[in-house]
Amino acid sequence: MFGMFKRDPKKKLQQNYERKLQAAMEASRNGDMRANATLTEEAEAILAEIKRLETTG
Repeated sequence: MFGMFKRDPKKKLQQNYERKLQAAMEASRNGDMRANATLTEEAEAILAEIKRLETTG
């Protein structure tokens, strides 16, 4: 019954992933390729965590 109030960790990770990708795109547009690479790497790490959670259930 109280399970419906439990937060979904994948949803929060997905939001963080999308924010990182957006920030990476903006950095790329501004010509800051180093920040773009860093943010893209962080986004890929978040995506790996999302996939790990999906496989474990």
